[in-house]
Amino acid sequence: MIVLGLTGSIGMGKSTAAQMFMDAGIPVYSADETVHRLYSGAAAPLIEAAFPGTTDDGVVDRARLSAAVIGNPEALRKLEAIIHPLVRSEENAFRDGAESQGAKLAVIDIPLLFETGGDKRVDKILVVSAPAEVQKKRVLARADMTPEKLEAILRRQTPDAEKRARADFVVNTDQTFDATRAEINAIIRILTDS
Repeated sequence: MIVLGLTGSIGMGKSTAAQMFMDAGIPVYSADETVHRLYSGAAAPLIEAAFPGTTDDGVVDRARLSAAVIGNPEALRKLEAIIHPLVRSEENAFRDGAESQGAKLAVIDIPLLFETGGDKRVDKILVVSAPAEVQKKRVLARADMTPEKLEAILRRQTPDAEKRARADFVVNTDQTFDATRAEINAIIRILTDS
């Protein structure tokens, strides 16, 4: 089984690309979805213990947690030490399941693939990308986003140009959905020889 790491900076279209892989019948693991699930389950009491007042009825309040860690590298490291092992365990279970079901290709959607060393756990890397002005417009359209918060997030992420240089495949998401889907389908054909 080939494991394709799907990544890209915030607002570059990872979720859309992941959905296109799923539409093509390829199993996809989403680190973001796993974090959301963990925030309302196993991780919530651990996060509350480390960051008192960041949960509500046993569910992490993302806004409160964000306020506690954004711009604070030590707090962010503390949060990552809680979350990353849990996410990695879920990823390993996904891989095992996909392989046992005979998948020829599985996609691991990890926003911080390079930043967390995830690039060493995949066979090939796909980076989704768009021009900076498109990225900024997409991200600032989100309800809880500010220019300052976007800048703090981008400082934590490997620059887009570096991600593109390290990728086996790059898909520009500043095009029609049909064009993006065609590029993804071509990558699937290359990786599955079908």
